[in-house]
Formats: sequence, structure tokens, C-alpha cells
Amino acid sequence: MIGNPAYPTYQVFLAVGLAALVTGLLMPLFIRLMRHEGVGQQIRADGPQRHLVKQGTPTMGGVVILVGVLVACALIAEWTPALVLAVAVTLVTGSLGLLDDIESVAHGRSLGLTPSQKMAGLILISVTFCLVAVNVCGTAPTVAFPGGFVLDLGVLSTTFDLGGATVSVPWIYLAFVFLLMAGLSNAVNLTDGLDGLAGGCTMVVMLAMAMVAFRYNEPDLAVFAASIAGACIGFLWHNCYPASIFMGDTGSLALGAAFASLAVLTKTEVTSLIMGGLFICEALSVMIQVVSFKLTGRRVFLMAPIHHHFEKLGWKENKVVVRFWIVSAAFAALGFALYFQLG
Repeated sequence: MIGNPAYPTYQVFLAVGLAALVTGLLMPLFIRLMRHEGVGQQIRADGPQRHLVKQGTPTMGGVVILVGVLVACALIAEWTPALVLAVAVTLVTGSLGLLDDIESVAHGRSLGLTPSQKMAGLILISVTFCLVAVNVCGTAPTVAFPGGFVLDLGVLSTTFDLGGATVSVPWIYLAFVFLLMAGLSNAVNLTDGLDGLAGGCTMVVMLAMAMVAFRYNEPDLAVFAASIAGACIGFLWHNCYPASIFMGDTGSLALGAAFASLAVLTKTEVTSLIMGGLFICEALSVMIQVVSFKLTGRRVFLMAPIHHHFEKLGWKENKVVVRFWIVSAAFAALGFALYFQLG
């Protein structure tokens, strides 16, 4: 283990630097590999016309992000059950995204797996994660709100013996964790539409989550969150406008799942939605657009997700990205402040 466990704050900062270094150094090699193999991003035909020049840009950069996170955690953190679970759910969800990216590239279209296939995968991942979190990591099936109010979602539970062990299935909390994980994974995925947007916003949120995990007395989860922030920094060096590589669903789905797992394991399910408010706004803009068009035949936004709306208003891509980073930081700061209002 690198670093002295007696100085956990040092380990957290070290995780940021190490993950950024590993990701930043490996990414050029991965970019050359993807170019050699002809693996490029497929751009939506109905998207902004200025984005068509991005067709063929190497994708699946999320693979290197995950490598950077793994290296940092392996060298710095202690592999507690909570850390193993968080890393496992991130890797498995990233694998689901990788299948989606491969399918997209193989068929030369911007869509990969079908929505039902993605949803089936997310259901399996979230259910397994929740059961392990509750029965192995001791996570309470409750949801805490700012101000100290705690909602017990374990009131409807089934308990049974499995190989001599008692397994509890909190049905309502199980459904809640699925909605949280599927929602955040898809929200980050929807945000990944401009150069540097998803990576920068995730970096900001993960720095806040690292502080939350540290205060929750989970230093190894703090290292995990910090390593994700660092990996995003290393990725942004190559993903800033004009991007040399995209993270793909491999990265965006994995980062959303990592965010959700941290929220559950640190019992910040509600405040995490505020810290990730930018992602929520992106997802809501799509939902509002779809519902409005189906009910009235009119669109609320010029294009959804909402970052494309601002592009249609004439904002340059860099302007949208930087301003969304600022908004994301404001949401993260607000959520972190409200976290201290928990009981």
C-alpha cells in the first residue's frame, strides 16, 4: 500500500494524482490502438450538424478511466467489503457499457444495445448490489433527508436462510436502489454529449463524494471517489475540445453506477441527487421533451438533452461545457452543505 494509513487525507490526494497520471499516460496508447483498429464514435444524424465532424473519433476511453481507478485503488486503498462492492459494480456496469459501444461500432450506428437489454443488465446489477450492500456491508435500508428525517424502506422485507446465512430482501429499498442506479447511470450517459462535459462534471461531483466518504469514516471509499476524480482529470487532457477520444458508454454508465454505489454506501442517497443536480437536469430535460412532444406535439427545448438546447441558441461548445461545470460545482457545494444537515 502506498502512503501511510495514519494520514488518510494524504492518501485521498495521492489517489487523485496517481489516477490522473496513469489515465493521462495510457490514453495516447489507447487512442492509437483505437485508430489502428478503426474504432470510432458514431454520431447521431439528428444531432447538431457541427458534431458531424466528430464522426470516427476514437471511443471507449472509459476503459482507460477504469484502469486508472483500479491502479490507484490497488496501490493506495485497503480492500474492505464496501470498496470491493463499489469497484465491482463499477466494472460490471462499465462492461455493460462496453458491450453497448462494441455493438454500436460493429453496426456503424449511434445506438448500441436495445433499451430493454440495457435495462435488464441494470436491473441485475442494481439488485445484486443492493442485496450485497444490505447483507454483507451492513447498509441500512433507509433513506436520510436533510434535517434529520429518516425514511425506513425496509418495512417490507423477506428473510430466508441461504447456506446457513440469513439473507434479507428489503423489497421497497431494492426498487429504490434500482431507480437510483439506473437513473444516475443513464443521466451521466445523457450528459456525455459535448467534449469534456461528462468528464468535468463527474470530476467535480466525485471530489465532493470523496469528502462525504471521508467524513462518513470510509477512507477507502474516499480513495475510490478520489481516484475517479483523478482518472477524469487524466481523461480530460485528451477529451477537452476538440476531443481526441470519447469515454463512450463504457465510461458514462460506469461513472453513473460508481456515483450511485457511493451514495448508497455512504447513506447520502438524497443529497447525492443534489450534488449530481446537473446530471438530473440533463435527464429531466429529455423526459420533459419526450412527454411534451407526445402529449402536445410541441417541444419545450430546441433539442434535448439540454446542453444541445444551448448549442442551438448559438453558444459555442466550450462555453456550454465550462458553464455547465460551474453549475455542477454549485450543485455539488449545495449538496455537500446539506449533507451536514443530516442527523
